[in-house]
Amino acid sequence: MSTFHFKQFSINQKQSAMKVGTDSILLGSWVNIATDVDSILDIGAGTGILALMSAQRSGAMTIDAVEIDETAHIEAVTNFENSPWADRLFCYHASLQNFAKEIDEKYDLIIANPPFFDSSKIESVSSRNVARQMHKLSHLSLLKNTMELLSKSGSCAFVIPYEIEIGFIDLAQKLGLFTQRILRVKDTEIAEYKRSLLQFSFEKSIVEIDELVLKKKDKNYSDAFIELTKDFYRDF
Repeated sequence: MSTFHFKQFSINQKQSAMKVGTDSILLGSWVNIATDVDSILDIGAGTGILALMSAQRSGAMTIDAVEIDETAHIEAVTNFENSPWADRLFCYHASLQNFAKEIDEKYDLIIANPPFFDSSKIESVSSRNVARQMHKLSHLSLLKNTMELLSKSGSCAFVIPYEIEIGFIDLAQKLGLFTQRILRVKDTEIAEYKRSLLQFSFEKSIVEIDELVLKKKDKNYSDAFIELTKDFYRDF
């Protein structure tokens, strides 16, 4: 599908390696966006979906995105320009590392669907796999640069494979980021957890832990999934 239509915006994804997927839609729907958030950053924007979802859900005046891939950057810019929030959205063509060095802005919310494949274990060199390889952005680099860009009272949120949740949380805590919320996701009630959605801040707090089952026994979407994403999916 070259264009993915949501209720209030559309995503042109014809050229982007990373197409619209459930992970980003879940994260963009689930992340807690404080009412006083004024600035948001989407790391590894791809098509720009997380920035666009954040624009729909908030009144933040500054919603920036950073994307290293030139083709994805062009599509994100196009999607921003064609959205109802074009005046609040901007996409930088840069690596996160260079962006963090050059930008003075501190963001109230940082959100990312980061790469999570270990490049040493990937045989395919398709553009989709290249877009997801960790050699360009390790989790350590992601977290360190996120902390550099995050305001003292801000929060950051990521979606990662469930099997690396413990290690990711441990790394974040060692760096000084503390877990606020966790959502563990599985396809069906009897399936294993597949993804973890995590939100962190610089402040320690009681961790809110929930789970989400995507589909019922009849393969239809669960009521919980529909409730979470109903502001975006046109079919709900």
